[in-house]
Amino acid sequence: MRFFYPALICIHITLAASVFGATAKSPALEPELLDATLATAKAQYSGMLKHLEGREGQPRTLENGTIKLVKATDWTSGFFPGALWYLFEATGERKWRDAAARYTDQLEVAKNNTSTHDVGFILNCSYGNGLRLTGNPQYREVLRKGAGSLSTRFKPEVGCIQSWPTGRRGWSYPVIIDNMMNLELLAWAARDTGDEKFRVIAVSHADTTLKNHFRPDGSSFHVVDYDPATGAVKTRQTHQGAADGSSWARGQAWGLYGYTMMYRETSKPEYLTHARKIAAFMMNHPHMPADKVPYWDFDAPGIPDAPRDSSAAAIMSSALFELSKFSPAEDALRYRAFAADQLRSLASPAYLAKVGQNGNFILLHATGNLPSQSEIDVPINYADYYFLEALLRYKASLVQRD
Repeated sequence: MRFFYPALICIHITLAASVFGATAKSPALEPELLDATLATAKAQYSGMLKHLEGREGQPRTLENGTIKLVKATDWTSGFFPGALWYLFEATGERKWRDAAARYTDQLEVAKNNTSTHDVGFILNCSYGNGLRLTGNPQYREVLRKGAGSLSTRFKPEVGCIQSWPTGRRGWSYPVIIDNMMNLELLAWAARDTGDEKFRVIAVSHADTTLKNHFRPDGSSFHVVDYDPATGAVKTRQTHQGAADGSSWARGQAWGLYGYTMMYRETSKPEYLTHARKIAAFMMNHPHMPADKVPYWDFDAPGIPDAPRDSSAAAIMSSALFELSKFSPAEDALRYRAFAADQLRSLASPAYLAKVGQNGNFILLHATGNLPSQSEIDVPINYADYYFLEALLRYKASLVQRD
């Protein structure tokens, strides 16, 4: 047990407030709430597995009240098996390991997919967690092959991995902020194989994105289109946000998570500095709601009646728990407190589904692509995935501080 002098606590909180605004609350999440939330997650996904018996595919969302299943080519296909791996990690129960392995195996074909940057999402969430928790050598080979496929989308003249196809909406070489998340697979491959090319690609992509995607206040555009021959920036846009100049909430969360992860993998100080800048932008934004679950865009029309995005909150919470590990004590306290408050909100009846409802997904009120009128105020598998990850990171942070 740790003991702190009250005066020292006051100094820490005052310093944190000078950087991030209002005084932090205690980062503690009630043990009863944590246990009850994980119990709800287990019950929901037990029901999900029963509904999926005899069906092929990965559950992505609810569409007209029915579970929408997707193939291995869908960018979200790795999140459901990843969530099952997290339930295995949380419980140690063989049931979850077996289910996770079964749904992970469905995605092996993705290792050869060179047509999408999302091979990182697809394989790292599924096979990556599976390898981490089981050491299965077959998982390692799939991940290595997948990293090779992902690296084919890198063009040195641009310095980035291409995200979407040439010609889509007139783009020549579009790169989206989401793509930062796929670099984790390359960072792993560099360590595992000793092949430096994977690290070179990941660092080049992160450096180029840092240079071209962000505004002075730390917010980011969604899409930067490059000239593939010269690497010159052609346009900056926000395809899934409210406007080109707005701050799409999930995009900001991808950036926060991505640069925190890249600092962990490289120890490059500019990545940590930038992750902290993004965190300050999001945490201090005047449109951040009191419950800390963002609107789908920080500049969305109709605030305070605009749709929320529970997935953005879950991603942000998970990222902040990791960011706290690399930050000075007073700032770490602030990050953990904010992330814990987000978990507390997501675990409340306002966002946590009742057992047997919501298509057996865990979280309510995610927003996928509002401008395209797609997946608005519905459950989405990546919201569940990052929510479970944030819960586990929270539990780990308690052990590390004891």
